[in-house]
Amino acid sequence: MTRIPEDDRDILEKAIYLPMVLIVLNRDIAVVKNSPFKLKKPYLDLIEATMKEIQRELSEVKVYMKKNKLQVIETKRDDAFTMYMFIYKGYEENHNYFNPRIRNKVQELMEEYLLKKHLSQ
Repeated sequence: MTRIPEDDRDILEKAIYLPMVLIVLNRDIAVVKNSPFKLKKPYLDLIEATMKEIQRELSEVKVYMKKNKLQVIETKRDDAFTMYMFIYKGYEENHNYFNPRIRNKVQELMEEYLLKKHLSQ
């Protein structure tokens, strides 16, 4: 049973997922730059705008975590699982995440951020 409220757990999970989304998008920028696309700028602009939005949100997450004494530490990783220690106001909890679930969540967040800009127009 977790002592961490759902809202704070969501923040802690964002601290895990958002940096991963940024890593993927950074790699995608390199791929687009080296691709045979005739017009690369629209793709690069979309990725860079998305990265700025994610960085802004990640900054808010970090401020919230510092203010509320929350911390996430990766403690163990193998082929199937990654374990994180969540520190919540002095309490420590270990949480195991299935690596394909992490990958799916990162993909879901990428789609959400990339489509948010497109759908808001």
